[in-house]
Amino acid sequence: MAEYLASIFGTEKDKVNCSFYFKIGACRHGERCSRLHNKPTFSQTVLLLNLYLNPQNTALTADGSHIQMDEFEIQQHYDEFFEEVYTEMEKYGEIEEMNVCDNLGDHLVGNVYVKYRYEEDAEKGVADLNNRWFNGRPIHCELSPVTDFREACCRQYEMGECTRGGFCNFMHLKPISRELRRELYSRRRKRGALTSARGGTRSRSRSPPTKRGRSREREGGRRRSRSRERRRSRSGERSHDRPRDRSRDRHGRY
Repeated sequence: MAEYLASIFGTEKDKVNCSFYFKIGACRHGERCSRLHNKPTFSQTVLLLNLYLNPQNTALTADGSHIQMDEFEIQQHYDEFFEEVYTEMEKYGEIEEMNVCDNLGDHLVGNVYVKYRYEEDAEKGVADLNNRWFNGRPIHCELSPVTDFREACCRQYEMGECTRGGFCNFMHLKPISRELRRELYSRRRKRGALTSARGGTRSRSRSPPTKRGRSREREGGRRRSRSRERRRSRSGERSHDRPRDRSRDRHGRY
């Protein structure tokens, strides 16, 4: 049986890596894919699978039809979700960027990608989040190979020209409002300035001046004082040697 399956799909050595999983962190074939899905053991990016539920796609009326919502209500609901998740994920470390997929395919719908500055923070987040719940559902998260979202995004969608719609195999990232973006980025800038200030004081306290450094500073001070004395003596000699022209002092240069 194993030989038969190997003849159809090939052995692990014969398989090549799945380009979609490497670029997007998800594949529409899932575990049935004939190519390898090499899950990373360390990465900066955490993938929270199917976390975001678009109310326009999930909210139903009594007769089974979808509830019509205007764009303002949908954006407000999404901003609240984004801010809540972002604030919670910040507890594990500094976030470089966070993206949410607006695709409709099962392997991409509602996926949330959080890229941290340090790999240790992402690993810590995965270990903790798999034991938690969100909106009445268990959280399923893993480390993702995606680090460059420019390669993972659908360029036609960004230009408004994607013909595949929500079932495109590349990411359709849902944007947040300008007000929320301004608030989150200003908060991150303040936190970065605070950490850099702390880091500066820490670095100064860690490296006290040595005896050799002190002797060099003293020697440099002596050299500077000697050069100043030489300049003063030279300027004094020049002022005495030159005869003063009274006509220039009275009537100017011309």
